[in-house]
Amino acid sequence: MNFRYKSLDQQGKSQDGVIDAINIEVAISALQKRGLSIVTIKPEEEGATLFSNISFFDRISTKDVVILSRQMATLFAAQVSALRIFQLLAMQSEKDVLRRKLKDVADDLQAGDSISGALAKHPDVFSDFYVNMVRAGEESGKLDQTFMYLADHLDRSYAVTSKVETALIYPAFVVLTFIAVMALMLVVVIPKIGAILKDSGTPIPAYTQIVLGLSSFFTSYGWIVLVALVIGGFFVVRYFRTPVGAYEFDEIKLSAPVAKNLYQKLYLSRVADNLNTMIISGIPMVKGLEITSTVVGSLVYEKILKRVVDDVKAGSSVSDTLGRHPEMPGMFVQMAKIGEETGKLGDILKTLSVFYEREVTNEIDGLVSLIEPAMIVLLGVGVGFLMAAVLVPIYSMNAGV
Repeated sequence: MNFRYKSLDQQGKSQDGVIDAINIEVAISALQKRGLSIVTIKPEEEGATLFSNISFFDRISTKDVVILSRQMATLFAAQVSALRIFQLLAMQSEKDVLRRKLKDVADDLQAGDSISGALAKHPDVFSDFYVNMVRAGEESGKLDQTFMYLADHLDRSYAVTSKVETALIYPAFVVLTFIAVMALMLVVVIPKIGAILKDSGTPIPAYTQIVLGLSSFFTSYGWIVLVALVIGGFFVVRYFRTPVGAYEFDEIKLSAPVAKNLYQKLYLSRVADNLNTMIISGIPMVKGLEITSTVVGSLVYEKILKRVVDDVKAGSSVSDTLGRHPEMPGMFVQMAKIGEETGKLGDILKTLSVFYEREVTNEIDGLVSLIEPAMIVLLGVGVGFLMAAVLVPIYSMNAGV
């Protein structure tokens, strides 16, 4: 059990921290043996913050797992026992949820479980890919190298995924801001100006009447539109979370005119990188394909890889099987074929992984350079039309005075 304490050392300096002990008496005794004077000590659960039980504020990110993997690689290389490694990492972890999971892993190891078996009990943190890599490291006796491979792989995956998310956040933010500003204008500003124009008796142009009509509609029925959008959005999201809807959404991402190249290269990069990482760790190709299918992040490519697994088990080569699917580019298939013929498939996959990671970066840079001027034009046209619809009748009214 963890206890959070505040204490003073022999020089009177304040020291705060967390100690793991069976009960509070043992915790106090251990701290006193360190020469510390206890100020306060209590179970960590009592000292938790308001948000500590909310997963959003204490979730385990890919970055946390990357750092954790590098720490484990260093400790295994230093010949520290697995049980001691997880006990140390649990004590040092700053996140409550990660500390609890690492402590559970340490307890399972102490009970006689294997490292991979203990990690497999926490699939929300350690994926099938991660667990199988660790299992291969246990069998080969190279856990330090395995955890370093995992850290490098997760670091690359995190970097590529972050670039994609960042590229999509910017246009989404601009569009939402534009919609909010236009809605505010139509609901708050335009009705007041419309009343002035109607009272003046000045002829109102057709485009101004359209804007006034939209303003009147949103003023009267805007709440209905908002409720309909919320309800519709809820059912759309719910549908896309079903197996059929999720598959259709992945198909949309791979067929959308602007995004298809980006997503295809992102998934190909993951396929190549995952397979390369597992091959150099000694995992058989069929097993590697099975694991990759579950972590590639696309139901379309997951289905393709599962079919490849079935065909390879039936005696086909990996490259020939991949070539039967149009979602796999010819270059990828040909490079895989060369790797099979030369016995250097791992090196070829590493080359493909680096190539597609670079292509993802280029696609993102191209999209950002295209989106920025397109957004400027869209905002200019929208705001310009709205201002013209308002200002032209006002100028006409003043000219007639």
